[in-house]
Amino acid sequence: MFESRGEKAFAAAITIILILLSIIALIPLLSVISTSFSSKSAVDMNLVTIWPKQFTLASWGHMIDRPDLWKAFFLTLGSTVIGTILALLMTALLAYPLSKTEFSWGPVIMIGVVVAMIFKAPIVPYFLTVRGIGLYNNPLVLIVPHILNPFNLIIMRTFFKQFPKELEEAAFLEGSGYFRMLFQFVIPLSKAVLATLALFYGVVLWNQFQHPLFFLQNPDWFPLQIKIRQFITDDNVIMAGPVTIGDLNYNERTLRAATVIFAIIPVVLVYPFLQKYFVKGAMIGSVKG
Repeated sequence: MFESRGEKAFAAAITIILILLSIIALIPLLSVISTSFSSKSAVDMNLVTIWPKQFTLASWGHMIDRPDLWKAFFLTLGSTVIGTILALLMTALLAYPLSKTEFSWGPVIMIGVVVAMIFKAPIVPYFLTVRGIGLYNNPLVLIVPHILNPFNLIIMRTFFKQFPKELEEAAFLEGSGYFRMLFQFVIPLSKAVLATLALFYGVVLWNQFQHPLFFLQNPDWFPLQIKIRQFITDDNVIMAGPVTIGDLNYNERTLRAATVIFAIIPVVLVYPFLQKYFVKGAMIGSVKG
């Protein structure tokens, strides 16, 4: 199929625009990265743009030696991994029966799912409900409220509706029940949608800020995002920690920059492994309702 001159010009224009937008989006990130690797004097004199000045690892060395940062990191990592696994499990267990026409309560439940997706719970009743079930100042609040998302449920349900009925019928003839069908046949063949939703759930769990801010009072349970907020808003907190004599080539700005980059590295490292499933899973899950 040959493209006309106008189509080629349009494609070229779109490509140029996307490249320019990507560059604009990368500039702030490059600036933060450069600041984290620059010396205290260079940052104080505002010499840093998108390339480090007087390259040094002093800021990173100071932050990596902070036990409170690592504690928050591993708490966030654990809650993200456990929460994502539980969220995928709960979503699959609810989406599979909802994808079956023989499930008579399916349409009624789907109405509730859509209502829950459109209308968010008011903050005060939500806070009282979460506190009432024992999640106030409880680290489980980092996981439990996030294990089911209506939008992700709809995506997985739509994906399951397109699953080949012939394969299911053959499995049922061999004596498989619904649970065995789901875990031995459907889920292993649903890598695309599972990877997509794992990314959705994982990013929300990793970046959560409102829930721990509302429900956690014990500093020992503060996740990474709350710890970063402390570093950004309180100079005394970010400058605390072990100090190596003769290696004070950092200040509040370089330490904050290093902390921000430290927080986004795990997501950046995981995304390339899921990216090949991302578009496919999202498209498949949105073709039909």
